[in-house]
Amino acid sequence: MNGLSKPIVGAPMPAISVPKLGGGTMNIGGATENWTLFIVYRGRHCGRCKNYLNSLEAMKPDWEKSGFTVKVASADTAERAAADIAEFKWSMDVGYGLSVEQMVTLGLYITEPTNNGDAIARFAEPGIFCIDPDGNIVVAAISNAPSARPDLAQLLDGMQYTIANNLPFRGTVTA
Repeated sequence: MNGLSKPIVGAPMPAISVPKLGGGTMNIGGATENWTLFIVYRGRHCGRCKNYLNSLEAMKPDWEKSGFTVKVASADTAERAAADIAEFKWSMDVGYGLSVEQMVTLGLYITEPTNNGDAIARFAEPGIFCIDPDGNIVVAAISNAPSARPDLAQLLDGMQYTIANNLPFRGTVTA
């Protein structure tokens, strides 16, 4: 094993802050009024990320009706993140400048850019977190590849069921 630390379901989401496109700061972790869907995406260089976030944009009203605030972030620069917003017209909050230290804190896999790619610096592989209003992690889906992410409709359905039935945290056994 490599010592990668996983997020602990049922525990508070680690507090991180990144700059937000349009100004201000995107804060993750801590108590909020709503549930939070927080997605870390690989960055502008990733076509699969764009498809995934386009699907999220189409479903954003459904997530919001279910009581979620939708936030996404990457290690991209402001310019690269803004180029995606300009191209795809995403309306969710988009954070940028995720540091390697923050990636480690979130338990994300980290990749070096390759010579044949468009990435310009180390970047995080996908991470999807559903966080309750108390700031606790309810779902953590960490992937080492862009093709392995939860289906957003299935995730929303599962979260609606979890909330409606006040289900306990899953995956808490550490034996």
